[in-house]
Amino acid sequence: MTTAELHQKDKELIWHPFAPLISPFEYIPLASAKGMYLYTTDGEKIIDTVSSWWVNIHGHSDERLAKALYDQALKMEHAIFAGFTHEPAVRLAENLMTVLPDSFSKVFFSDNGSTAIEVALKMAFQYWHNLGEKKKTKVIAIDGAYHGDTFGAMSVGERGGFTAPFFPFLFDVDFIDFPTQDNIEEVMQRFEALVSDEQCSTFIFEPLVQGAGGMRMYSPAILDQLIEIAQRHGVICIADEVMTGFGRTGKNLATDHVTHKPDLICLSKGITGGTMPLGITACNQKIEEAFLSDSYAKALLHGHSYTGNPLACAVANASFEIFTSQVCRDNIARVTGKHKSFAEKLKENPNVENVRTQGTIVAFDLKGFGETSYESEARKKIYPYFLEKGILIRPLGNVIYLMPPYIISDEELDIVYQELLNFLNQLHQK
Repeated sequence: MTTAELHQKDKELIWHPFAPLISPFEYIPLASAKGMYLYTTDGEKIIDTVSSWWVNIHGHSDERLAKALYDQALKMEHAIFAGFTHEPAVRLAENLMTVLPDSFSKVFFSDNGSTAIEVALKMAFQYWHNLGEKKKTKVIAIDGAYHGDTFGAMSVGERGGFTAPFFPFLFDVDFIDFPTQDNIEEVMQRFEALVSDEQCSTFIFEPLVQGAGGMRMYSPAILDQLIEIAQRHGVICIADEVMTGFGRTGKNLATDHVTHKPDLICLSKGITGGTMPLGITACNQKIEEAFLSDSYAKALLHGHSYTGNPLACAVANASFEIFTSQVCRDNIARVTGKHKSFAEKLKENPNVENVRTQGTIVAFDLKGFGETSYESEARKKIYPYFLEKGILIRPLGNVIYLMPPYIISDEELDIVYQELLNFLNQLHQK
C-alpha cells in the first residue's frame, strides 16, 4: 500500500489505543524498525526514546531475538498449557528465579501486564479464602497508580478520566497519598491505620516509579518502610514491576533496591525485549503454600488460551540472555550516568521543574502547562515538535521523559538531549 492508502484504510478501520476516534494527530505509517529507529513509509527515521511503550530494551529487530523466534516456530508455535509443559517455559521459569527474591518459588504465565496484575490480585484474594479468612477483602493502593485497563487493574488504579465510565463496576480500594518527604509522616500514619484493620488483605504498588501517573518517583527507604509495615500486619504485598522490571531502575528489579521483599511480583513489557506479548506473576512460598492441595476448591482456576506460549517463552529466554550479559549491564550503567549528567543541566532551565532520574529513566515537569493529563495542552506542542526533529517523545501531559532502549549510543543521547534543550530554550524566548 502507498502511504496515502495506509492513512485512509487506517482511518476507516482501526480503533487506536488511548485516543479519541477523531484524532488531533495523523497516525504515521511505519515500514520497519531497526536498532534505535522507527522507519516510516516515506523514508524518514525516528529515534524511539520511549522504547515503544517501554517494552523494547535491546533495540528493534534484534537478530538474536528474531532467530530464537524463528527456531521455536519451526519446532512448536503453540500448544495447550493445561495438561502439558515444554522446555521454553521451564527454562524461562528457571531464568526468572535467578533474579527474583530467594523466597520466590512459582511463576504463572499470562499475556500482558494487565493480566499479570489480575492474576496477582486473584492469588492474593484466594490466599485468604483458602486459609478460611473470608473477611480479608480490603485493598490498599497508592494515589496516582496505573496498573492496567482490565477491571481488577482499573480498580486498584487512579480514579479519573481513564476509568470514569466504569466507576460503578470497580471494587472499593483505600488509597494512600503518593509518598514524599513532605507528607511521609501523615502517609505512614494513615497506612498503619489501614493495614491494622483486620479486613485488610492486600497492598499493591508500583515500586519507586509511577509510570503512567507521570513518572513520579519515591525513595527506596519509603517503599521499604511501607512493605515492612504491611507485612508486619500480615498484609499481602504485590509489586507491579511491569514497567520497572528488567533494568529500568538500574537494577534487575525495582524491588532489588529494598530490603523487605513483596509476596507477589508482576512482570511484562521488557521480558521479551519488545518482541512478543507475555506476562508473568511470580509468588513466594508463603503464597504457594496456601494453594498446595489436590482439590480444585483450592486451585487457582485461571488461564488464557496463550498461557505459556512457546514462541513468547523462547524469545524471553533469548532476551534474558542478552539482558544478563555484561554488555547490557554496562549499557544500563552508561545510560544511567548520562541521564544524571543531563538532569543537572535541566535543573538550570527556567522552564523546568521537578527534574528526576531513576536508572535509565529521566523525567521533568514543564512549567506553565498545568497538571499531568492526557488532555494537557503541553502534548500538542511537545509531540509534533520532536517528531519533526525525528525523535519520538510521548509526554505524559506536562511531563517529558526519556526511557530509551539500553543500546542507545552516547551520540544518539546527545542528539536527543540537545533537541530537548533547544525546545526548552525556544519556550523561554517566547
